[in-house]
Amino acid sequence: MSNSEQTLSIIKPDAVERNLIEEIKNIFISNNFNIFKEKKIQISKAEAEEFYKVHQSKPFYNDLCEYLSSGPIYVMILEKENAVIENRKLMGSTNPKEAEEGTIRKKYGLSIDKNSVHGSDSVDNAIIEIDFFFK
Repeated sequence: MSNSEQTLSIIKPDAVERNLIEEIKNIFISNNFNIFKEKKIQISKAEAEEFYKVHQSKPFYNDLCEYLSSGPIYVMILEKENAVIENRKLMGSTNPKEAEEGTIRKKYGLSIDKNSVHGSDSVDNAIIEIDFFFK
């Protein structure tokens, strides 16, 4: 592939709990993403704090960390041309109520916090986030 890029995708605890892993993976596959690596894990609150440290100063930081470490998550390295941007389009807006029809968050998201999926927001962050889960 000419301009293949990698991005990190996390299926968050709310979606894992509702047995949506396969459905969400199929959405990525049907949108021509290659799932390069994948695993189901549970992280500690300390690991979640490390992962989300870019949001440290924000009011929702503690809740975000509590939530990500509240149950198993499914982490994937997705590959595709312009993977970061394409994944963000496919996920939809952070707030499922504002997300476009057909996006993952519109379909499965429960709230701003429990919005079912995480995706890297830049190529630089994708490298850091992939390294965090797949050292």
